[in-house]
Amino acid sequence: ESLGLFTGIGLSEAKARETLRNGSLSALLRRAVLQARSALGPALDKATGTLLYNTAARLKDPKHLGFLVDYIARREILTDLQLNAALEYVRSHPLEPLDVADFERACGVGVCVTPEQIEEAVEAVISKHRAELLAERYHFNMGLLMGEARNQLRWADGKTIKNEVDLQVLHLLGPKTEADLEKKPKVAKARVAPAEKQKVAVVENGDMGAETQSLLEQLRGEALKFHKPGENYKTEGYVVTPNTMALLKQHLAITGGQVRTRFPPEPNGILHIGHAKAINFNFGYAKANGGVCFLRYDDTNPEKEEEKYFTAIREMVEWLGYQPYAVTHASDYFDQLYTWALELIRRGQAYVCHQKVEEIKGHNPPPSPWRDRPVEESLLLFEDMRKGKFGEGEATLRMKLVMEDGKMDPVAYRVKFTPHHRTGDKWCIYPTYDYTHCLCDSIEHITHSLCTKEFQARRSSYFWLCNALDVYCPVQWEYGRLNLLYTVVSKRKIIRLVETGAVRDWDDPRLFTLTALRRRGFPPEAINNFCARVGVTVAQATMEPHLLEACAREVLNEHAPRAMAVLEPLKVTITNFPAPKALEVLVPNFPADESRGFHKVPFHQTVYIEETDFREEADKGYKRLAPGQPVGLRHTGYIITVQNVIKDISGRVIELEVTCTKADVAEKPKAFIHWVSVPLACEVRLYERLFLHKNPEDPSEVPGGFLSDLNPDSLRVVHNALVDSSVHSARPFDKFQFERLGYFSVDPDSEQGKMVFNRTVTLKEDPGKA
Repeated sequence: ESLGLFTGIGLSEAKARETLRNGSLSALLRRAVLQARSALGPALDKATGTLLYNTAARLKDPKHLGFLVDYIARREILTDLQLNAALEYVRSHPLEPLDVADFERACGVGVCVTPEQIEEAVEAVISKHRAELLAERYHFNMGLLMGEARNQLRWADGKTIKNEVDLQVLHLLGPKTEADLEKKPKVAKARVAPAEKQKVAVVENGDMGAETQSLLEQLRGEALKFHKPGENYKTEGYVVTPNTMALLKQHLAITGGQVRTRFPPEPNGILHIGHAKAINFNFGYAKANGGVCFLRYDDTNPEKEEEKYFTAIREMVEWLGYQPYAVTHASDYFDQLYTWALELIRRGQAYVCHQKVEEIKGHNPPPSPWRDRPVEESLLLFEDMRKGKFGEGEATLRMKLVMEDGKMDPVAYRVKFTPHHRTGDKWCIYPTYDYTHCLCDSIEHITHSLCTKEFQARRSSYFWLCNALDVYCPVQWEYGRLNLLYTVVSKRKIIRLVETGAVRDWDDPRLFTLTALRRRGFPPEAINNFCARVGVTVAQATMEPHLLEACAREVLNEHAPRAMAVLEPLKVTITNFPAPKALEVLVPNFPADESRGFHKVPFHQTVYIEETDFREEADKGYKRLAPGQPVGLRHTGYIITVQNVIKDISGRVIELEVTCTKADVAEKPKAFIHWVSVPLACEVRLYERLFLHKNPEDPSEVPGGFLSDLNPDSLRVVHNALVDSSVHSARPFDKFQFERLGYFSVDPDSEQGKMVFNRTVTLKEDPGKA
C-alpha cells in the first residue's frame, strides 16, 4: 500500500523502496501524502509530491508536519525556495504557537511577482553590466545576471527569470557568432616561486603561523556546522521546553552572543597527547570565533586529586600557547549544586537509593526498590547523607532517567569521607560527573560543550538535567579522540610503569604525556601543528608517532640553533697546528640563513671526532676519515690527513695523529665531519619507542600484557659525550641541532659542570619506523 502511495506522488519504484527502509521517514511521508490527498484528492502532481517528500525528509521536528502540508495543499507554498524558508522558520521558532503572519511573510506566501517586475529587474541588471556584456559577449558569466535579478525578486520563479535574461541578452548581442561558440581560453595561474611558498607553520610566543592558522580555519569551518550562540534549539536532538527561549534570551544578555567553551580536565593525572587535541579544539574554537575558553578543573573526586596535577595541567595549557579566560573549579559551585539537588528531589526527579555499587554496575542492573520513595523521605535521607550519617556505599542520590546506552538512573551524589583539596572537610558527599558537568557548563554559560565521542551516551542526560531544573541548557558536541600507537596513556597504566621502574615518572621522555614531550624537547608548536594535521574529525584518529616527530623536525629545523657534539669521542692531535694557541672559528647558528647570526667555538691542536668517522681500512663507498683518505673539519677551512694511528694494548684505536692543510690549497675531500675542541663533558640520553608492538594494550598482539612488551633498548645513556662550548649558558628545555646527529634538548637534570641532553628526534626519519 505504502509503495503505491509513494510511487503515486512521482517517486521511482527504487526511490520508494529505499524510503520504505527508513521507518521514520516513510511514516512521516505517509502522513503527509494522506493529508494532502484529503485536501486535493487522490491524484497529486509530481511538483506537489516533491514538496511533500522534501518536507518529510528535511523537517527536524515532526510536530510541524501538518502545519506545512496544509500550506502545500492550499498551493501557498509552491517552490522549493519557499519550502526552504518555511523549514528554516519552524526550526528557528521551536515554541508553539507560531506567528502565522510572520511565517507567511518569511516564506513569501501570497507574494505574486508579475512578468513586468521580472522584466524590469532583468533590464536593470543588464544595464548595470552592459559594458562587460558588449566586451565579452556570450563568454560573460550569465549566472551573475541571474543571481542579481533573483536577489531583487526573492520569490520569483527561477525559470521565468532565466528565460527573461536569455531574451534580453539575445536582444542586446544578437545571435551567437562562431567566435562566441569557441571555448574561452583558460588563464594560466601564476606559478609561485619555491622561495615564495608558504613555510611550514609554527607558533612563536603565542603568535599564530601558517599551520596553526590552518587549524583555526578548520575550526571556523566547524562553526558552520555548529549552532550560533543563542540558537541552541537549532541543534538536532536539543530539547525545547516552555522556558527554553526565555533562558536563551537571558543567556545572550549575559554573554553578548560570545562563543564560550571550556577545557574540563580531572586533576588526578598528567595531560597526554590526546588532551592536546582537546585543548586545541576547545581553546582554538573559541579563538577562531572571537570567543573565550574556561579552564575548569573537574575536582569532584578528592581521593585522587593532588596539587601537582592542578599545577601541571595549567602549565601545559599555557605551554601550548593558550591563556584561559578564567580558571574555575567544579568545587566553586558545590553549594549551588547541592541546592539544585534538593530542588531535583522536590520535583520528583531524584531519590535516595541504598543499592550497593556492585548491584548497579553494568547495563542491566535490577531496578531500585527505592525509586518511588516519597519526596519528603528522600529529602530527609539526603540531608542525613550530607551530615555523614551514612557510610561510604550505603546511600547515593540517583536521577530518574534512562541514558542512551540503556543505563538507568545515574548516580548524582555519593558519600566519601575524604577531605577535599579546596573545601576541606565541609562536605562528605560529592557530585558525580553526570550530575556536575552540564550544570557547571550552565553556570558558566558555555555555548559549545565540546567533548570526545565516548560522552555521546551522556548527551540525553546532559539535556535532561538542565531542563529538569529549568536552567540554561548548553549544547554538547562530540568529536573523535586522538590516540597514538606504541604507547599507553591511561593514568592507571602509567602509574604501573612508574611503580615497576619501567619509566622514571610521568615526565619520562619515552611517554606521550605533555610533560614528557616537553622534557624530551618537542616544541609546543609542533604538537599544535600535529593536532592541526590530524584535523577536527568526528571519527577516532589513531596516529603513528613518526607523524608527530615529523612536525617536530619542521619546527626545530627553523628554530633550533646548530652546535657540534660527539657521542663516542676519538682523540685527534694535529701535529702541525698552524697557531701556538687555540683559534676561534665562526659557526653559523643556521647555515641556510647566515643573517641569523654566528657563534664562536675554539679550534685547538687537540680535537675530538666520532669513533665511527674513522676506519683503518676504507671500504668501497666509505667517504670519511681513513689512512690515505683525508676529510674536512666543518667550519674550520682545514682538511686533515692521518699520519699515525695509536692503539691501546687491546688493539683499540685511542688516538689519531694527523696533519692539516688549508682547504683552499688542497684537493676537495669526499666528506666533511663534525668535531669538538676544548669541549664540555655532557650526558646524552637517546630514546627509542617504549613498546615493541603498535598496540601494547591489545591482548591479541601482546598476550602477556603491556608490561611484557617493554623495549629493552628504549633508553641508551651516553655518559661521556662531549659538546662544544657554545652551549655553556643553555638552560633546561633549550633546543639545539647537533650537526649530523639530531635535535637535542637540555634536560632539567643538568647540573653545573655536567649538562644533560635528551635526543628529541633524529635529523631524518628512520625508514624502519614509518
